[in-house]
Amino acid sequence: MKHLDFNLLLDLDALLREGSVVGAARALHLSPPAMSRRLTRLREAIGDPLFVPAGRGLVPTPRALALGARVRAAIEEVRGVFTPQEVDFTNLQRTFTVRANDGFLGAWASRLVAALLAEAPNIALHFVSRADKNIEALRNGSVDLDLGVVSMAGPTELEVYSQPLFSASFVGVVRAGHPLAGTAVSAEDFVAWPHISTSRREQELGGIDTASRRGQELSGVDVASRRVQEAGRMDAALKALGLQRRVAMVAPGFQAALMMAASSDFITAMPEPFVRWAMPQHRLYSFELPIAMDRVEVSQSWHTRHHADPVHRWLREHVWALCQLNT
Repeated sequence: MKHLDFNLLLDLDALLREGSVVGAARALHLSPPAMSRRLTRLREAIGDPLFVPAGRGLVPTPRALALGARVRAAIEEVRGVFTPQEVDFTNLQRTFTVRANDGFLGAWASRLVAALLAEAPNIALHFVSRADKNIEALRNGSVDLDLGVVSMAGPTELEVYSQPLFSASFVGVVRAGHPLAGTAVSAEDFVAWPHISTSRREQELGGIDTASRRGQELSGVDVASRRVQEAGRMDAALKALGLQRRVAMVAPGFQAALMMAASSDFITAMPEPFVRWAMPQHRLYSFELPIAMDRVEVSQSWHTRHHADPVHRWLREHVWALCQLNT
């Protein structure tokens, strides 16, 4: 046959089950003449009479009987293509690559993995740094899920889905026992002590301090390469008050900044959820910033290829649920 018509499989299966043209026509919601024409097409396609008269009915030929089990198996196989996938999480074996900063990982990674393993004990999560936040890693599949502050640019909106997880305010952090601990910290107090900044690119101004760079996140545009000089959000807010802080240390991430603060008299600042998890592990004190800072919105982002994947959706649902319970 030049062109396969899978409806013929349904026709043959109905004829075998019903044992008559009239019965098969009723089962397939066809008229008897239409069913007779389909039987003719079946005979031509297979090269066998398939059903022959016997009294007032039809009986299948040996060829038709031999095809019965194969026809039913083929129909079920084809139906399976259009049936929503059911996942056996108990036996699922899959490794997810998740891109996130160390603040998010410190706060949620262990609890996320524990929740996932409780349902799918054979999966694994491979966490990678957000030092490079461009779209290409999601596009080529080297990253399955991106967690953090995102900013879409141009055509990436057509490729990437994003779901807000939580928004957070920044807080100041010092060691327990610091002269500022337990006091109402003023803007003047805030700049009187040296600061720790965070930077994944080893720049003078870190990720939480650097002003938003249009199109840098998830677009792959390296704004620094254009030699764009931008004031930090925090420094701009202080400048409006006629104040300036001194950044004495630059940490490669949030966790390093917290440990530096815990062992010094320096001040650092970061999203409040990233600080809360560290309080039991480090002797730290957090306080409300004396300057206005925009809240940050943390989202999870994924490529369109994963949007309908039930396993990937299961991962996203766990990330979302965990963040709702702990922010």
